[in-house]
Amino acid sequence: MARLVAYVANRTDRLLDALREERAAVGEVPSESADAWGIGFYQSGEVLHKKRPHRGGDAVSWQDIVGNVKTDCAVIHLRKASVGDYRSENTHPFRMRQWLFAHHGTVHGFDAIRDALVETLPDFLRRNVRGTTDSELVFHTFLSFLHDRGVLDAPDADPKLFMSAIRSTLALVDRLVSEIGAPEAELDMVISNGRSTTVVSRGAPMFFVERDLATEARGPAGPGFRYVLAYAGDAAPPDYARIARGSALWIERDLSTRTFSL
Repeated sequence: MARLVAYVANRTDRLLDALREERAAVGEVPSESADAWGIGFYQSGEVLHKKRPHRGGDAVSWQDIVGNVKTDCAVIHLRKASVGDYRSENTHPFRMRQWLFAHHGTVHGFDAIRDALVETLPDFLRRNVRGTTDSELVFHTFLSFLHDRGVLDAPDADPKLFMSAIRSTLALVDRLVSEIGAPEAELDMVISNGRSTTVVSRGAPMFFVERDLATEARGPAGPGFRYVLAYAGDAAPPDYARIARGSALWIERDLSTRTFSL
């Protein structure tokens, strides 16, 4: 099965600890049925990622995926391919400038609407599309709406303009899908520029937890450990909150959260 995780924290040295802390939600070992995995993260102002396009059924652990990654903001994705073949260009998260994007779900009837979506993109975004997935094209569609609003390169995204771009993306995809009579697109998404992270719930259930581990029961000494972790899954532990379908969770760098209706 696919897996989508968003993580924002106040420390750069505890990502693996957080995944282990939340094992009741995200699992101790990701499903062996995933076709690929990738992690995108921010480190010293740089946007980095590592991907494994196809692991051929080999077992994998969170240690394999996050390794020694030092970051306070990460997007993790395990892919079960529905559109596009197995190669790096089709492996999430996708990157454009400071933006990272990962998607859980499927745009039904994508082959029939692909050209119409591509035609809406400005040339510089069209040239940046490397793969063949519905996910990457939805990402660039969203970026095109940010560009229209003049905030594509803004270091601090305005939540209202950001949500407006998401709504426009959903509306365009929904219209094109409806015109061909396909089912509604499943669009659980994580979008980040390293300073704010947004989790969109428009498919499988999405959940999140705000954790404050005031006492250091393990790990290196340092300041108290706080983080927000969100993921797509069928169920969640009791202390998790569900992100209502048709809404988005906005996570700031100070770990404050807000919910917006889409």
